[in-house]
Amino acid sequence: MSVRKRIGVMVPSTNTTCEADFNMVVPRGITVHGQRLWMTNDATGDAAYQRMNGEIETGARYLATARVDVIAYGCTTGSFYRGPGWDREMLALIEREAGVPAVATTPSVVTALRAFGARRISVATPYPDWNNERLRAYLEAHGFEVLNVDGEPTAAASGNQGINDQSPESVVAFAARACRPEADALLCSCTAWRSVEAVDALERRTGKPVVTSNQATIWTALGAVGVTQPVGGFGRLFERPAPAAVGAAR
Repeated sequence: MSVRKRIGVMVPSTNTTCEADFNMVVPRGITVHGQRLWMTNDATGDAAYQRMNGEIETGARYLATARVDVIAYGCTTGSFYRGPGWDREMLALIEREAGVPAVATTPSVVTALRAFGARRISVATPYPDWNNERLRAYLEAHGFEVLNVDGEPTAAASGNQGINDQSPESVVAFAARACRPEADALLCSCTAWRSVEAVDALERRTGKPVVTSNQATIWTALGAVGVTQPVGGFGRLFERPAPAAVGAAR
C-alpha cells in the first residue's frame, strides 16, 4: 500500500472555510490535517494577528508530529499585514520547526497572479478598510498595478467568523461587479470567504482568470508535494503546473 501524501494546514480558529476547501479540491490520495491558531470573531488590527501568529511555532511542531509533507499557512491577512518580508520570515520559521516545506496564502497569491502574467488587477474582499489598505500596499510592493480593492460591506461587518457564512453566490455577485474591464485578473482575497466555489462562475462572467486565497494556497501546496495533474472545477489556475519549490528559500 502506498503512503498517502499529507498536507498540514494552519488556520485562524474562527475559519471554517479553508480546510473545507482543501478537502474539496485536493485529489484522492492526499489527506489534510488542520491546526487552529487563536482568533476571536471580533478581533481586528495588528494586535489580533500578532496574538494569532504567536502560535505559529507551536503549531508547526504539532503538525510535524503528524508527519505532514508540507505545511500551508492559511490566512491571507496574517501573511500580508506586516508587509513584504514578514511572509518569508514566517515560512522560514515553519520550515525550521517542522522540517518540511511551507507555503503561505499571500505569497501563493502573488505566485498565482504571476503565473497568469497579470500586472493590472482588481481585488474583491470581505475586509474592512484597514485590511484593504494593507493588502493594496503589499500587492503594489510586489509590482502589481492595483486598479481597485473593493470590500463587501455585509461580509466586512459580520466579523471574522461571519465571513464564512457568506454564500458562494454572494461572492460571485459582488466580485463580478468589482472586476474592472481593464484588469488582467481578478483576485478574491480571504481564506474564510467561500470564493473557491465561485471561481468557475466568476471566470465565465468576467472572462478573466480568477485567483482566490484558498485556491492559490492549495495550488502551491500541491506543487510542494509533487502533484502536477490538473484539477477540474476550480478555475484556470489548476490547469497550470504549480511550482515545485516554494517557501522561504525561493
